[in-house]
Amino acid sequence: MSKNLDLVSRNIAKACERAGRDKADVTLIAVSKTKPVSMLMEAYRHGCRQFGENKVQELSQKYEEMPKDIQWHMIGHLQRNKVKYVVGKAALIHSVDSLKLAEEISREAVKKQLEVSILIEVNIANEESKYGVALSDAEKLIHGAALLPNIHIQGLMAIAPYVEDPEENRHYFTLLKQLSVDIKQKNIDNVNMNVLSMGMTGDYLTAIEEGATHVRVGTGIFGERHYPFQDI
Repeated sequence: MSKNLDLVSRNIAKACERAGRDKADVTLIAVSKTKPVSMLMEAYRHGCRQFGENKVQELSQKYEEMPKDIQWHMIGHLQRNKVKYVVGKAALIHSVDSLKLAEEISREAVKKQLEVSILIEVNIANEESKYGVALSDAEKLIHGAALLPNIHIQGLMAIAPYVEDPEENRHYFTLLKQLSVDIKQKNIDNVNMNVLSMGMTGDYLTAIEEGATHVRVGTGIFGERHYPFQDI
């Protein structure tokens, strides 16, 4: 796994060089869903401090078992009745796709007297199988969520289609980047567009070339997935 992490890191550096960007501006999130703590600790010992989970139960359990200097990212679909398990554990919730979900996160944050950073998830390719707000509705959701107490919109997230050729997703990454630029220019209170979470194992290099600040790499680090967890 150390070799995988080193390879991904070198690839990120090369993609940044091609795009004229600083490697320090790109955060690698090790997507550790379905992987045991022993594997995560191997990545941790190799310097990884950013881990992404799709399931609430996994994030909660690993949060308790692993070192507290880790930043956890909730990247999977989040149901409103599970928000209470994530607020206070996730450094960043990537998958906010409705005002009702944002309201629930806000309520829980107020209750726990915490400030919570979120991203708005955009269904950039309008896929029926994917969560996320439609591109055309994203600004409306941002305006509504920005008014809520104790949550802060830090940017956007998208899951591009699964493709064999990452070039096929470049258009979607460009669209998300343009949306972030458009939103930033409107200077909406309580809205930053500093985070652009896009790109996974198959297309993270293309995403970086188009402006990704956070890339979510699982298989490229840990190998193929296994599914021992049942979510709560």
